[in-house]
Amino acid sequence: MIDIIAQSPFAEIAALLVLAAVTGFVGIILRQPLIVSFIAVGLIAGPSALDLVRSDAQIGLLSQLGIAVLLFLVGIKLDVKLIRSLGAVSLLTGLGQVAFTSIFGYLIGLALGLGHITSLYVAIALTFSSTIIIVKLLSDKREIDSLHGQIALGFLIVQDLVVVLAMIVLSAIGIGAAADGHGGGSVPMVFGSGVAMVGLVILFVRYAADPLTEKLAHAPELLVIFAIAMAAMFAAVGDLVGLGKEVGGLLAGVALASTPYRETIAARLAPLRDFLLLFFFIALGSGLDLSLLGTHVLGAIIFSLFVLIGNPLIVLAIMGAMGYRKRTGFLAGLTVAQISEFSLIFIAMGVTIGHVQEDALGLVTMVGLVTIAASTYMITYSHQIYARLDRYLGIFERKGTPREPSEAGMHRNDNHQVIIFGLGRFGTAIGLRLQKRGIKVLGVDFNPSAIRRWRNLGLETEFGDASDPEFVAELPLPHAKWIVSTVPIHPTGLSHEDTRSTLIQLTRMSGFPGRIAVASHNARDTEELFASGADVVLEPFHDAADRAVELLCGAESEERLAIPAIESEERETT
Repeated sequence: MIDIIAQSPFAEIAALLVLAAVTGFVGIILRQPLIVSFIAVGLIAGPSALDLVRSDAQIGLLSQLGIAVLLFLVGIKLDVKLIRSLGAVSLLTGLGQVAFTSIFGYLIGLALGLGHITSLYVAIALTFSSTIIIVKLLSDKREIDSLHGQIALGFLIVQDLVVVLAMIVLSAIGIGAAADGHGGGSVPMVFGSGVAMVGLVILFVRYAADPLTEKLAHAPELLVIFAIAMAAMFAAVGDLVGLGKEVGGLLAGVALASTPYRETIAARLAPLRDFLLLFFFIALGSGLDLSLLGTHVLGAIIFSLFVLIGNPLIVLAIMGAMGYRKRTGFLAGLTVAQISEFSLIFIAMGVTIGHVQEDALGLVTMVGLVTIAASTYMITYSHQIYARLDRYLGIFERKGTPREPSEAGMHRNDNHQVIIFGLGRFGTAIGLRLQKRGIKVLGVDFNPSAIRRWRNLGLETEFGDASDPEFVAELPLPHAKWIVSTVPIHPTGLSHEDTRSTLIQLTRMSGFPGRIAVASHNARDTEELFASGADVVLEPFHDAADRAVELLCGAESEERLAIPAIESEERETT
């Protein structure tokens, strides 16, 4: 069978895609991101296992195009206005984490006998965290808009800037190697070509980017093709002049970063990026000799522990020193407890230039597999891990935590009759209507934007997380008559308990004597919430439908006979 596949490149690609789909499905069951599954596909398809990979040229071409698209999507996020909007905490913590990981990673590499150049490459590679994984996991947990989620996104922007600088420096090193006879083009010529490309990008952004993309946006498919063409063209030109495909693709993204259609382009290209990166990881995995990986087991374990433990601790320490609560620092720190696809690309560039050997690539790949797999569970169950470690983290928190109260606007009294958790559309509608009836309301959310929106409406707010026992215990619960939770479903642990059930338990444990109302969107949740201790379960869709029926029935007397008939038919259908 394998011999038949080897005779046809199309059959080979088809077999690899089937293998990727099966491996990816297993990865989903194990709650692992696709990067881990894709590297596993390369290892399984490589010479050490099934030996399916024979069309090296075709796979290499798709791999290079995938890298160009990936760097294009990094560049398209580097809008100058976005960089200016970086908060001090994201900037200082991001740079602090990069400096810490680089310095101590380098020293660890030297201690393991890797040599100065290899240790430097590995240390820099360990500073990059995976944007794809962090955003996906935080979005799944509905924490992307939380304070620690927004700070984590700030980390990613800082790391993207470091990626840009690292790629440029590495390209300059490659230019030097070319001048020594390892490639084409002299340093002055390549430097001049690089300046010309940057100048072309500046002119394009200033005069052509907005009007051109506005015209292309009338045909969204053409806009996507144009973006791919830009990425491929700049990557090809960058490769020809000696800057490398990576820097070329990056500049193509920067050229479109200030346009109003950058989010549309990024969203449309994300699936293509994932598809093409599959071949990068297949090429990477198939090129690794599994028999040589055993020589780096000790190094991979040490570096993995360094990333999994050291990175979160330095983030926690810096954020604590800046006045954030230990819980916020801990949850934000866990997001940088892994390395990314850029780490592998960076090391692969070093191998291409000739500065490091392929065994260094194997070492970083092993670290990537371990840290990505472990950090996925760490981020998923971050609240449970924090609950276990809470008592040991007090040294990372300044007394009073001045940062978070100032952002939350903690100017409240203790005479609130209703405390609402979750300040989305439903929670806001309830709060405004209660306020109109003269009922004092306190709103609680961990989304800074929602807090600001409520304050602008004249409602009192408190910043915090409904699943944080310390925070819930500090609320003015004894004076309230009702607690209302409109928070969305948010699994918090290995059991299927969610934030709503956790909130019920925490408020009762804190001595809340009143009644609790919780929002639900399906019958199973309603039963579970009643069993957890809810006094009232709000069902927004059903309640709105009941109100609509009441309005319809009361609208005109001649229609009142038709409504019961419709309801009867609906019951019979059910």
